[in-house]
Amino acid sequence: MPEPRFLQIHFLAPYTAALLNRDDAGLAKRLPYGGSLRTRISSQCLKRHWRLAEDPHALSRIDGADASFRSREIVDRKVLGGWTEGVDDAVMKPIREALLMAVYGDKGTDKKSRQTLLLGAVEIAYLTAEAERLVGAAAGDARQAQDIAKDWLKAQKANFKAMREASKLPGGLTAALFGRMVTSDPSANIDAPVHVAHAFTVHAEEAESDYFIAADDLARDDESGADTIQETELTSGLFYGYVVVDIPGLLGNLAGDVQLAGAVLHNLLYLIAEISPGAKLGSTAPYSRASFLLVEAGDRQPRSLAEAFRTPCAANAGVAVGRLSEHLASLDAAYATGEDRRFLSLANTGIPGAERGTLADLAAFVRDLPQQHADVAA
Repeated sequence: MPEPRFLQIHFLAPYTAALLNRDDAGLAKRLPYGGSLRTRISSQCLKRHWRLAEDPHALSRIDGADASFRSREIVDRKVLGGWTEGVDDAVMKPIREALLMAVYGDKGTDKKSRQTLLLGAVEIAYLTAEAERLVGAAAGDARQAQDIAKDWLKAQKANFKAMREASKLPGGLTAALFGRMVTSDPSANIDAPVHVAHAFTVHAEEAESDYFIAADDLARDDESGADTIQETELTSGLFYGYVVVDIPGLLGNLAGDVQLAGAVLHNLLYLIAEISPGAKLGSTAPYSRASFLLVEAGDRQPRSLAEAFRTPCAANAGVAVGRLSEHLASLDAAYATGEDRRFLSLANTGIPGAERGTLADLAAFVRDLPQQHADVAA
């Protein structure tokens, strides 16, 4: 077995009469590929549903998984929330502004200029303790609060850097998995070890415009029962999705904790297989599970299997798995990279060099990869 440096996850998931991911016009997102338009689900949409899922395998249920919060109002709602009542506004104002500039940059006092930033629970706790300390040092003196806040802000970047270096998950688990970019402080950036492709239908788009009304239950016989008339777009499709995990990168972001990394991969695989993206839940019930799941562990550069669907195929799991299997066999013959594979399938089609199993079998396989990588590296 090659060193498990990369984990690749491929999936096929069916959805019917849904609007999973909308563009700025309220229509389904699309992707031109192989001469045909395909329905698309963005990587941002997929990741958001995986990280926020309330599920037995939620990332938040993992022991040691510190929370993260993505917002332009972290200072007001998290750092200063719940303890500033009774503090003189004149004292609080310069301290609040210093906190905003420390987190969001020089223009942080203007909400419209702030980046929607991801901060971890460790960072929020540090900022809260610092804010409380500054308020205490000001001792109710507004002028002294201004001087204290100014001096603190000058030293803050060095303090923040030291705090991050001393913390296991400074940005929380979300940042450790999906990365973080902080334009006001590049040293706070975190590289994403989990890479997610946009999912797309293996066939040409299947869409229709759905005309619907909201009926007035109390309308008289001589009045129209249609109080509201609207249209929306609905699509159906079998989507191919692709995820790569850089295992050394994941371990690096988790301070080398192989148990935590294994738990993350175990739960992430369950979420990819079982959690559906989508809007319009009440009117479309867009809930599905993967019809096919292939996991590969290897030491060579990852490669998508999207090429199997450049020519659109039937919206049928068996046909799509067959296409994917043929393309994978061609890659194996040409490159012989030797990945270790496991797969789950609702279709009666095999995969070259892969052992078939249940979702629990695949999840157990990926959970052990960080330890195997650590053993090889040692």
